Amino acid sequence: MKYGLNIPTSGALDFLSLGALVHRLDPGIIPFRKATECQIHVSGGEFNCAANMADCFRLQTGIATAMVDYPIGDLIAERVRAMGVKPFYKYFKHNGVNGPNMAAVYSDRGFGVRAPVVFYNRANEAGAMLKPGDFDWKAIFSGGVRWFHSGGIFAALSETTGELIAEGMKAAKAAGAITSFDLNYRAKLWNIWGGHERALEVIAKIVKHVDVLVGNEEDLQMGLGMPGPKVAAKSKLDPSAFFGMIEKVVAQYPRVKIVATTLREVASSSWHGWSAVAWIDGKTYLAPTVDLDVYDRVGGGDGFASGFFYGLLTGEEPEDAVKLGWAHGAMLTTYPGDTTMATLEQVRAFAKGGSARIQR
Repeated sequence: MKYGLNIPTSGALDFLSLGALVHRLDPGIIPFRKATECQIHVSGGEFNCAANMADCFRLQTGIATAMVDYPIGDLIAERVRAMGVKPFYKYFKHNGVNGPNMAAVYSDRGFGVRAPVVFYNRANEAGAMLKPGDFDWKAIFSGGVRWFHSGGIFAALSETTGELIAEGMKAAKAAGAITSFDLNYRAKLWNIWGGHERALEVIAKIVKHVDVLVGNEEDLQMGLGMPGPKVAAKSKLDPSAFFGMIEKVVAQYPRVKIVATTLREVASSSWHGWSAVAWIDGKTYLAPTVDLDVYDRVGGGDGFASGFFYGLLTGEEPEDAVKLGWAHGAMLTTYPGDTTMATLEQVRAFAKGGSARIQR
């Protein structure tokens, strides 16, 4: 047993995510109100982790999710295949007019003093229609799954998605998998149907089955209802506020053995201070701080989580697992889109103190 976890050594899948797939329309630095064209990125917090771990970290990964049989669904499914992720789809038929739909995210990149702007169209979203009983967990876990992951954005989509996550977590624990959950608290999503009180109720049902938790101090406060620490953080890169809350988290959820998050100080849209921190089975670990020239910030947190999970799955020393996540998250902000374009060798080199000197 390492990190306080009994991680299975083998399985047909190293990592399985449960969540909603989305497509993100990205006009670059042009605000949407002036845009004439955009790139299409395929995303979803849970999918991003599975895609990163398959493409960069060369693990066997899967995603349980909704899929709609229309051209947007075809586009998304093609990207899932391209990233090497095995899909477990619950199919929905599009009526040709108003859905069900694959959700759209609209996000410009901002520039300098102008912040990125993100908004959604999740109307009649197939992912929000997912409910307990939609997946044959026994069949999915039959070949062995080492790690099962979901997140707070998917939990917030509807009254049934949180119940589905709890069902998946129970099945994962019964099959011997490690479980993780990214709190990703989004007040806008929760406010549509349940509000903060309902969010606390739903998330509590999920987290009691969770081994590894991802979330910053705000996520811990809003998603778990934890009181804030007496010591105020001096800056966004100061881990004291985060560490000040861990004791309360593990007292309420004793199954949780690891809590981790990124630390990000935004100087401008194009320049961030970046670090990461983790509490692992009673000990604390802090990654270096680096100044990032940011091309596209979306997906950086998922980039950290996937590199960190990879380090844990492969038995790295705790500080090295944190550094791998930190390095991969940093590199991910240098690419367009939400998923990785890095190689494992590049991530390891940067984690060990590599530089941006040209590679010939």
